[in-house]
Amino acid sequence: MNLQETLEIQVKQAVKSAFQVDVDSVEFQATRKEFAGDITVVVFPLLRFVKGNPVQIGETIGAYMLEHATDVKAFNVVKGFLNLEINDSYYINFFNSIYKQDHFGFVKSNPEERAIMVEYSSPNTNKPLHLGHIRNNLLGYSVAEILKASGKKVYKTQIINDRGIHICKSMLAWKRFGNGETPESTGLKGDKLVGNYYVKFDQEYKTEIQGLVAKGIPEEEAKKQAPLLIEAQEMLRKWEAGDKAVVELWETMNGWVYNGFNETYKNLGVDFDTLYYESNTYLLGKEFVAEGLKTGVFEKAEDGSVWCDLTDEGLDKKIVQRADGTAVYMTQDIGTAIQRIKDFPDVGGMVYTVGNEQDYHFKVLFLILKKLGFDWAKNLYHLSYGMVDLPSGKMKSREGTVVDADDLIDEMAQTAAEISEELGKLDGYTEAEKQELYKVIGLGALKYFILKVDPKKRILFDPKESIDFQGNTGPFIQYTYARIQSIIRKADFDYHATLSAVERSLHDKERELIKQLELFSEVVQFAAEQHSPALIANYTYNLVKEFNSFYQNVSILGADTETDKIFRVQLSQKVASTIKDAFSVLGIQVPERM
Repeated sequence: MNLQETLEIQVKQAVKSAFQVDVDSVEFQATRKEFAGDITVVVFPLLRFVKGNPVQIGETIGAYMLEHATDVKAFNVVKGFLNLEINDSYYINFFNSIYKQDHFGFVKSNPEERAIMVEYSSPNTNKPLHLGHIRNNLLGYSVAEILKASGKKVYKTQIINDRGIHICKSMLAWKRFGNGETPESTGLKGDKLVGNYYVKFDQEYKTEIQGLVAKGIPEEEAKKQAPLLIEAQEMLRKWEAGDKAVVELWETMNGWVYNGFNETYKNLGVDFDTLYYESNTYLLGKEFVAEGLKTGVFEKAEDGSVWCDLTDEGLDKKIVQRADGTAVYMTQDIGTAIQRIKDFPDVGGMVYTVGNEQDYHFKVLFLILKKLGFDWAKNLYHLSYGMVDLPSGKMKSREGTVVDADDLIDEMAQTAAEISEELGKLDGYTEAEKQELYKVIGLGALKYFILKVDPKKRILFDPKESIDFQGNTGPFIQYTYARIQSIIRKADFDYHATLSAVERSLHDKERELIKQLELFSEVVQFAAEQHSPALIANYTYNLVKEFNSFYQNVSILGADTETDKIFRVQLSQKVASTIKDAFSVLGIQVPERM
């Protein structure tokens, strides 16, 4: 039981004793800096139960707490706020209880609880990963790790969109204009080579449209009549029919892309427990479309297409299968969800990490799965996030104006190198050590800049701004961690002894730092509930700010007494391990030296 939970019981007892009424909850907040106190009881909500002057009510509760609550040493009342001062012994005992705990704040999973499957990345196999994919991967991976830290069993997965008209566009362009190029012959990563042909298709397609428009055909009609598009559509039909030559080309080009993706995932530091492929799951989706037709969940239109009427639920009609029998995204997503539960019966819910332009799609998907009778559908969650913009504007894959993920990762390391060299902090490093450190700083800057923002918000990403050794940035936090490691290395005495709560009183800065540490387990749980890495990121920044204030105001290794030295090194060490744990769920490394 933490301090707030203990105090809540005692405040309820105080109200019961003084006013003979029961209250169902007590509202707390951090005490404002200008007042004495560690935690504040907000009296105003109690007026629903207790009639009277809020200041007098606060005084009455405070007096009871001072007499009966062993952790309370003083109180004051400001208007309707009861500020409680907590004994140093509480904070020292709390610190002693966590000092030797590995991964304080994390909870071990209960094997009997249902697991959660977190989906992220889920790329198309017609282009390399870009900046938008980076936000997706970082969010999904981090949410999975936060859920694990909160005590959940988690499976990390993705659905690879390896079929459809977009794939056929790249395939057709390579067939028409590729002259047999391969990743080996060009020296390009496979995903980049295939992506080039997706852009090539769009260029040639637009040329054909312009030619048709010049002949007097309306533009919208020209887009449908362009020979390249018609041929790509025919290629998709052949693929679904199992045409040998088309399937072989599809397998070859997808193989190139998978090799490229795996290299990017490794560089980004994300992984998956299991993979799903749309080329497999759409078939199961089609089976359930047929089943839904029998049970009346779906209906067939005159042209043979299959729809789900959701107008009674405030939505519209949604197509689940085309007139020619080919699948749409919804078909695949229905099949994928069902297949995952078949493969992992212990899964009780899923998190889909997908951009907010798909908000409507997931409302429809979850509703259709409920209509199909799946009870687990009520535990599906769309982790919706905003787009990532650059100072130069929005990215467009078809036009080739995207920020390539590999290029951005390399650019971040290069920028970290330039700034580190300017600061001159790397004396004594070998060249190999420097290069590794640049990667850690650059990737940490990228990840932190993206994850510190609430997922729902749009981001304007500026690589230069993200790599700053001051302010709310990854490198600033990494530097503080490295500074603490330097302190620990210089501690030439045994600092592991446990100090009793009566051996010393706390400096204000020590107390504030312990109070910040105490919040960590609560933040982990709340971040898991909210599916928000931003809560962890900004907690870590606040912890680091508190440590730097402590570092600047008290002497650690030069403290007056041996007891002070021991305690302050222990406190610094615990701050460092908490930074490391917090950054671990964000997928960010911390360097031992900087």
